[in-house]
Amino acid sequence: MTRIEGCCALIAVKQRIACKSRLWAALPPAAHLALVRSLLGGVLHAARAATHVRQVIVLTPERDTLPADVPVLADTGAGLNPALADAQRALLGLGVSELVVLPADLPGITAAEIDQLVLAGRSGGFAIAPDLAGLGTNALYVHTDRPFGFQFGTHSLRRHLLESQRLGLRAQQVLLPGLAFDVDRPADLERLEGIGEAACLPA
Repeated sequence: MTRIEGCCALIAVKQRIACKSRLWAALPPAAHLALVRSLLGGVLHAARAATHVRQVIVLTPERDTLPADVPVLADTGAGLNPALADAQRALLGLGVSELVVLPADLPGITAAEIDQLVLAGRSGGFAIAPDLAGLGTNALYVHTDRPFGFQFGTHSLRRHLLESQRLGLRAQQVLLPGLAFDVDRPADLERLEGIGEAACLPA
């Protein structure tokens, strides 16, 4: 990969058959795989359409159905936070100091919301989109030339805010519907139907 100018969006996704394990009992295998791929495709489409994103990269252990023109960074399976740390170090080496981190399970995400996240983050170097519960992290923007300690997991919102303080960044919280709703549990599938993803679900 050559030097990258501007803001880079990094979409993290596991091996597709291993994604969304809490939905395995709720969906047949084919529908589960179709859902995972559809969610990833939606996030990828929104990121590529965002005005303030110059490059979109997927962090994953497999290419699967990704378009051939989408760059991939290998996730070696050590866990999400170590994989993101490795990816950020590689991108810093390519000149990337503006980074948007997105999960692959935001069915309502739009390019405009990603742009709002970037613009909010540029005011202080850091922006974060909480989940619906206000405890986890569904997306973040960081502008720094130093390694950021990613804290995804239980109650990650508070830990990410503390990490931004450690780096001297002024955090902005971005509350937008497409960034707040992620698909994690069987109960989320009913909400998913309401925003147009029912084709991925079994009849």
